[in-house]
Amino acid sequence: MSPQRIASTVRREVPSLRDEDRVRDAMAKIVELDVPALPVVDVRGKLLGIFGEREFIGALFPGYLNTLGYAGFVPRSLDEALDKRASCAEDPVANHMNTDHIDVGEDFSDTELAEIFLHHRVLIIPIVADDRVAGIVTREDFSRALAQRLLTPPP
Repeated sequence: MSPQRIASTVRREVPSLRDEDRVRDAMAKIVELDVPALPVVDVRGKLLGIFGEREFIGALFPGYLNTLGYAGFVPRSLDEALDKRASCAEDPVANHMNTDHIDVGEDFSDTELAEIFLHHRVLIIPIVADDRVAGIVTREDFSRALAQRLLTPPP
């Protein structure tokens, strides 16, 4: 009998965001579901990108922060940033989503997930079946499951 794949135990069925969903609503859904990001789909359900914690921070703070190696000399408080960029809450997630996403098919392996998490800066990997998002695997869930497998030797 072959060992159960970790990937099959950490797969989550989650709703997707629509490209026209507002940042405010997207973040409320992400917080409610306790995931770092969600897939973004178009009206037909086709995967367009990912919107999550990193994209939200990018929407909230000025774009030049992404190019800085150090921001200690920028004397702005969080309250100032929130006041100046609060309007981003009404932006569609399509304006801020990461389109350099990585996805896997239904037959993905643990090794494939490990390679993606190691070589790409992603917090979730969407699982796509028949051109639609069928679920996600989060880096945190995958890592915890790996640790459990390591710490609990087989009988």
